[in-house]
Amino acid sequence: MQSTRHFTKLSLCAVVVALSLSGCATLAPDYERPASPVPSEWPTGEAYTDTTKVEQPSLQDVNTKEDNAILQLPWQSFITDSRMQKVIQTALENNRDLRQTLSDVEAARATYRIQRAELFPTVNASVTGTRAKSSDGSVSTSYEADAGLSGYEIDLFGKNQSATEADKQSWLYSVETARAAKITLIAETANAWLTLASDQSLLKLAEETAENAQKAMEITRRRNELGVDSKVDVLDAQTTYHTAMADIASYTTQVAQDINALMLLAGSGVDKQWLPDGLPENDDFISVIPAGLTSDVLLNRPDILAAEHNLKSANADIGAARANYFPSVTLTATGGLASNVLADIFTGGASTIWSLIPSVSVPIFTGGANDAQLDYAKANRDKMVAAYEYSIQTAFSDVADALARRGTIARQLGAQQDLVNVASDSYRLSLARYENGVNSFQDALTSQRTLYSAQQSLISTQLIDLSNRITLYRVMGGGLGNVDNGNAETADE
Repeated sequence: MQSTRHFTKLSLCAVVVALSLSGCATLAPDYERPASPVPSEWPTGEAYTDTTKVEQPSLQDVNTKEDNAILQLPWQSFITDSRMQKVIQTALENNRDLRQTLSDVEAARATYRIQRAELFPTVNASVTGTRAKSSDGSVSTSYEADAGLSGYEIDLFGKNQSATEADKQSWLYSVETARAAKITLIAETANAWLTLASDQSLLKLAEETAENAQKAMEITRRRNELGVDSKVDVLDAQTTYHTAMADIASYTTQVAQDINALMLLAGSGVDKQWLPDGLPENDDFISVIPAGLTSDVLLNRPDILAAEHNLKSANADIGAARANYFPSVTLTATGGLASNVLADIFTGGASTIWSLIPSVSVPIFTGGANDAQLDYAKANRDKMVAAYEYSIQTAFSDVADALARRGTIARQLGAQQDLVNVASDSYRLSLARYENGVNSFQDALTSQRTLYSAQQSLISTQLIDLSNRITLYRVMGGGLGNVDNGNAETADE
């Protein structure tokens, strides 16, 4: 039993020594987040009139908790239409493109765990027995039980730690990429649902216009038979009707294609009850993001966080490249018991055996490979800095574009609604005057075409308004709520 204790102590000591020697810091440069390369305030001007009523956000104030609170709300708090919510939830659960991205996350996490395992020694145990007959006819038997580690590289200069950190940051990059993919999927599904709703409204409008045009055709035909209107008036009346009928066919196709697109995004069948039959009259089912948010919104966008993880990974690669200039120390150690009787291995009657083989490898001549690898790591780090800064600039541009659209859409909607109201009154009066013989049919026909065009434009503008709300929410980082646990830095390793 005493020999067994010696065997156990020897094995543990070898492991402890190896781990203690590998606990030094890495040679990677201290990471510093690059300064923000965008203006300190959002753009101002005529296009941003309606978005500047709230105090302008400062891009230097990156610690406003209220900003995070707004955008960390579940997306269900932003999109409140129950039908759209069900379609989006179905997409998050079944979209195959998203599944590929999530699989990439698991693959990156596994790669990180593989590299992380290099920080620890691999300990193996074995039991062997030998029975041999010598030339003099005698037979000998021996048994050995040993445990140890083989070829373990002691990470004196943090090479493996740097490589592990690089893989960890690559994994976190994939986590943020998956978050971005989820937010994008939510936005794409919402926009597809809204597009279907818009085309349904346009289809209804075309059907109503065709019905009204058919009534006008009947009136003109009767008046032609009475000699009041000419054949030209009858033909003109038919143009609006046939235009509307052509639109009905076109919008019917678009509605079918919109449903197909929604099905593809959802990744499975979608209940017909979840589909819109037109744009809702009340537009408050999609919230409007407040304008006065700080740059905390930008710096927490998943794509920017992903770019920063890439930068941190490149920074860690420099540490691994620097470690190549220093000696590499590996350790092979075994300890165990040996006896001619197998039972002695377990009862303490066996002899103790051990071996300790340290090895040191010093780079003397590498043909410039180490220099080249370090230069590559530094150049790649500089590239990731530029990529990170560009991601911030892109985010700023995205938000500025969305705010520019937000700043004018209310005026455009108001003007378009006024145009529809005026065109509707003009058509109603022109048709009445025509039926009473005061005006020609050409006046009524012109008013009808103007009304039809104005109504189509109003529906398109309503779609732009709702889509802009989705876009503004997406470009400011979105909020996944219960779909995601937030910052990948806190993810379980």
